[in-house]
Amino acid sequence: METRQHRTRSFPAVITAMVLLSIVAGCSNTSDSNPPDQKPQAANPMIEGPISGGGAADCCVINFGPIEVDLRTQGYVPGTPFYAGVSFDEAEVGYRETEYFISGSAMSYIATDELRPEGDWQVETADAAEYVSRIVVLRPENEADFNGTVVVEWFNVSGGVDAAPDLTQMHTELMREGYAWVGVSAQRAGVEGGGAFDLPLKVIDPQRYGPLQHPGDSFSYDIFSQAAQAVRNPVGLDPLEGLRVQRMIAVGESQSAFRLVTYVNAIHPTIDLFDGFIIHSRGNGSAALSQLPQVEVRTPDPVFIREGLPEPVLTLQTQTDIFRLNSVTQRQPDSGTIRLWEVAGSAHSDVYTTIKGPVDRGDDPTVADVISNNDARPPFITCPLPVNDGPGHWVAKAAVAAIDKWLRNGEAAPSAPLLALNPEGTDFLYDRFGNVQGGVRTPYVDAPVAVLSGEGQPPANAAFCGLFGTTELFDEATLAMLYPTRQAYIDAIDNATDAAAAAGFLVPRDAELIKARARTSDVVGVPGS
Repeated sequence: METRQHRTRSFPAVITAMVLLSIVAGCSNTSDSNPPDQKPQAANPMIEGPISGGGAADCCVINFGPIEVDLRTQGYVPGTPFYAGVSFDEAEVGYRETEYFISGSAMSYIATDELRPEGDWQVETADAAEYVSRIVVLRPENEADFNGTVVVEWFNVSGGVDAAPDLTQMHTELMREGYAWVGVSAQRAGVEGGGAFDLPLKVIDPQRYGPLQHPGDSFSYDIFSQAAQAVRNPVGLDPLEGLRVQRMIAVGESQSAFRLVTYVNAIHPTIDLFDGFIIHSRGNGSAALSQLPQVEVRTPDPVFIREGLPEPVLTLQTQTDIFRLNSVTQRQPDSGTIRLWEVAGSAHSDVYTTIKGPVDRGDDPTVADVISNNDARPPFITCPLPVNDGPGHWVAKAAVAAIDKWLRNGEAAPSAPLLALNPEGTDFLYDRFGNVQGGVRTPYVDAPVAVLSGEGQPPANAAFCGLFGTTELFDEATLAMLYPTRQAYIDAIDNATDAAAAAGFLVPRDAELIKARARTSDVVGVPGS
C-alpha cells in the first residue's frame, strides 16, 4: 500500500504556471445499477494500485529551453501523483489522493454515416490496441462525507503534460460539498510526449511511470470510458475504496472540451456511464473521431451538441471563447437537457487559474479581490496589460452544483441570456464603463471595480496573453462616483451577489465569501463608513 506523504502539492506552482499556459494553444438515471437492456457497458480495465514509488536519479529534472528546473526544488515530492492542479496538501481539507494504473485493450471508432453538424452521429468500433494509463483519485477521507457524486475530468494535454484546469477552478466547491474527483490520462501527449512543453509522465518520473504506454488519441475515447467504468462499476480493485457512486459527471476544459463534444455526440449514446456533462471553453468544432495512424475521421465545423439526450449537458463559455475560439458560430439554444452559459467579464484563463486557485482552500475572502497583475504564468510569461481577474471560477463552481442538483432532484439548471452582440454579430455590446452586456451576471460586472474583459491584450502578444483577457481597475474618481461611501459599496455588492445567487450562478458559500470581503476590502476610493 502507498504511504501518504504530506507535501506542498503534487505539481509545483512554478511549473503549473508554464503548463497551463498552452491549454488552448493547441447515465440516464441516478442509481448505481446500469440495466443491460439499456446500453452496453464499457470494458473493465485491469487496475493496479495505489501506485507508490518513483524519484530515482533520473526523476524530476526538466528543461524549458535554456532553463533547467529540478521539480523537487519547486515543491514536488517524488512518490506522489504528478499533474497540474492544486498546490496544497488535500489532507488539510479532509481529502485523500491516490493514483492507479489502468490497462487493457481500447477500441478506436469510425463513423457509419455522415457526421453532420447537428451532432447526431452514428459510430462503430474499429481497431483495438493495448494500453496502460493512469487515473488520479481525490476522495473525502471520511466515507460519511461523500455526497455520492463523482466528477471525472479529462486531463488537458495542450501543454504536453496532464493538467486539471477544471479541478483548479472547481475544487473548493467539490471539497466543501463532498464530491469525489477523478482525473483521467486519456491522451497520448500526457503519457508519451508532445504538446507545447513536452513534459509527459514518462519523462518526469521514468521509474514511477515507465510502465505506461499509450497507443494514440484515436483510442482516447475508449480509454476515458474504461477509466469511468473502473470507477463506477469496478471489478476487483475499487479505486474509490467502497464509496457508493450514485452520479457521475464528465468535465473537460478547452482542448479537453473539444474531445468531450465528440464523446457526447458519438460515444456517450452507445455506453451507459455518465449522468451529465460540463463542456468548458469549447470552440466551434470538436476533436477528430479518429486520426492518423488510424483512419482519419474529422468532425464538421461548426458542430452542435446532439439534441434528445436524456442526460444534461451544460456548455460553460468565457467571453474569450466567443470570438477567439469562434464559438459564436455554434451558439446553441437551450432545450430540454442542453444549457449554454456565457460568463460576462471572464477570460479563457485568468489570475485565479494560475495564481489564486492552486492555493485556495475555499475559506479566504481575499480571493474575491480584483487585482491588477501582468503575470499570466509567473515567472515565465508577463503580459503587456494586467490579465483578467474575473468571475470565471465562481460560475464554474455554480455549474457543477447545478448539474448535481439536476441529477439529484430533477431541477434543471437555469437558462442564461447570451452575451450581447452588435447587430452584425462581430463584436460585443458594452456598458458605459466597458464591461460586456448580457450573459451570466455576477457582482464583478454588476457592482464593478474594474473593466474585466476576455479580450484586450495587444495583437503582438495574442498567442498566449490573448487567452488571458484584461483587467483595468477603475480610478479613484470613478469609484467615488459609483460608491460614495463604504456602505454604498457594500450594498451594491450585496444586491448583485444576492441576485447572482438567486439566479443560480453563484453557490451560497461563495456568495458569503464575496459579501464578507466587501466589508473588509481596501478598494481604492471607497472610504470607510
